[in-house]
Amino acid sequence: MHIGTLRVALLAFALVAASACSPGQANGQKAATLPDPQSDADVPDDTTGKPAVAVFAGGCFWGVEAVFEQLKGVGQVTSGYAGGSTRPPVNYDDVSRGRTGYAEAVRVEYDPSVISYGQLLKVFFSVAHDPTQRNRQGPDVGTQYRSAIFYGNPEQKRVAQAYIAQLDAAKAYPKPIVTQVAPLTRFYQAEDYHQDYMRHHPNEPYIVYHDAPKLVNLKRQFPQLVKGE
Repeated sequence: MHIGTLRVALLAFALVAASACSPGQANGQKAATLPDPQSDADVPDDTTGKPAVAVFAGGCFWGVEAVFEQLKGVGQVTSGYAGGSTRPPVNYDDVSRGRTGYAEAVRVEYDPSVISYGQLLKVFFSVAHDPTQRNRQGPDVGTQYRSAIFYGNPEQKRVAQAYIAQLDAAKAYPKPIVTQVAPLTRFYQAEDYHQDYMRHHPNEPYIVYHDAPKLVNLKRQFPQLVKGE
């Protein structure tokens, strides 16, 4: 939904929708204030090796990528496709039709001695997207925009499921969380023009109205987690 004539229609919708929102709600949701996870992943005894990896899907990957790139302890963040079963090649044109099973997702490399998996989850649920929207985020509609956590090991699965249960029990949202928790089987990097899209196109209307407010909310709610300028 980002390219060609469909893109033009989407941007027109974004302009109309944003005019009815306050600045703090321009991404289609109020930023949620959530509790810390009661259960978190253990910090490895040796963190000098490869970084830990987390994979999240929460609508268009442009804004989700931009949120995680701002966090201390986070290194490379890559936009791509996860959750499908078809073999390569996997490309945007196919995924955007919603027939491949893949979701737009981000692969987050992080240092667990600086930021925990639970903290990443809290940011994901608080400001990166709305986990109560099924198969959509704002104007983006389809299974490719679903909310999902793709776990890489049993500990990530345990922590993710426990946090969702904790948030539901606390009635943190007015509607139930619909986030899928599924094993990470494949992740394919998206095309180069999708990488760091928000940084390269900060004035594009879609970015201004749907993604930029996420960074405002991030810095407001998590100043202690945000990298220095």
